[in-house]
Amino acid sequence: MPTPLIYRNRPPALLPLFSKALIPKRMAPDAQPTIPELEACLLGVSTVNERLAEYSSVCGFGQHSSVPVTWPHILAFPLHLKLLTEPDFPLPLLGLVHLRNTITQHRPIGAGETLDLTVRLGNQQETARGIEFDLITEARSAGSLAWQEISTNLFRKPQPKDTTSGHKQASELQHFPQTLSIRAPESIGRQYGAVSGDRNPIHLHALTARAFGFPRAIAHGMWSQAKILAELEQQEDWKGGAFTVSCQFKKPFFLPGEAILEWQADQNGWDYQLLNSRGEAPHLTGRVDWL
Repeated sequence: MPTPLIYRNRPPALLPLFSKALIPKRMAPDAQPTIPELEACLLGVSTVNERLAEYSSVCGFGQHSSVPVTWPHILAFPLHLKLLTEPDFPLPLLGLVHLRNTITQHRPIGAGETLDLTVRLGNQQETARGIEFDLITEARSAGSLAWQEISTNLFRKPQPKDTTSGHKQASELQHFPQTLSIRAPESIGRQYGAVSGDRNPIHLHALTARAFGFPRAIAHGMWSQAKILAELEQQEDWKGGAFTVSCQFKKPFFLPGEAILEWQADQNGWDYQLLNSRGEAPHLTGRVDWL
């Protein structure tokens, strides 16, 4: 395994990494790329910086003595980008699709706490849709694991046309009893991009999104996830503390737009889903399990 890339106190600068992300990576149609075992570490980073308050506001989190459960993802984002733009990484960054995400908060992380972050690549799988792999992130405080995340990404491969089968029948959508409305203004992609560092063109403006085949800009998946958690933690029965939250990203949330958050509780956790404004198709689905 290559030697980990080590950063102390400050992450790698984003602008040079975005420049590298724009450089095309060409692969032969029959290529079988291998995801390398790359790793990067950011040591001694404070959980409080100039963007934390604005991030909390953009996502709807209240003010607490601990940081939002999704905040370490933001702190680690420069490490994610660093690994995905390394010369040894064979896939184009702008062609990747974020499929699903699982975060485990072993305990609330205090505002002002110092963390050591580690990100590595792993778990490559060949699927019917293409190549899947994980970005695995861990946050430690004083040597103890406090938080971890697995983000699964997909690189799509060209699919042969199937002329023998008809349309797949969609599974019946289950609805949950608790609901509220989520509104996303046209500017939310730019707002979230500014506080997260994730300035993917498909999220910023309709014009740049059209260049990638979308009719309008779409909300960041991790903004939708954070917004949902910000709403759920305000509910009376929310336990907080130690929990695992998982989500699967489904259909794009076009901007501006309105969606319906639904959830239900059982003894061990909460199921939730974010549906389109008509309540007929999910933008994402997920679950919170108390630990």
